[in-house]
Amino acid sequence: MTMQTPTSDSTLAAVLKSLDDDKAEDVVQIDLRGKSEMGDHMVIASGRSSRQVSSIAEKLTERLKQTFGIFSKVEGRAAGDWVLIDTGDVIVHVFRPEVREFYQLEKMWQNPGETVEAQ
Repeated sequence: MTMQTPTSDSTLAAVLKSLDDDKAEDVVQIDLRGKSEMGDHMVIASGRSSRQVSSIAEKLTERLKQTFGIFSKVEGRAAGDWVLIDTGDVIVHVFRPEVREFYQLEKMWQNPGETVEAQ
């Protein structure tokens, strides 16, 4: 199997597919180009339990490693309340719903007057 060289858009597509495959809920993507140097895209999703949040993160990082050779930085997987996955171009946050509601990351990144739509 040949590794594909990822673009930020192909990485984003792989992230969104992985989240969908693992039944992540309320998936929101935010375009960071021109807003932040940390990456091109941010994706925020929810899992129903700590176990599902950890599983979503584990499967996502494994798929990115297999497909693109991306070794993601991961924080918070052991607790399963909020897992941060940094792929380089795409920053992924997977939350338990209560934790996501508390931090409201989407609101921090939207433009004034803009609403962020779940996909």
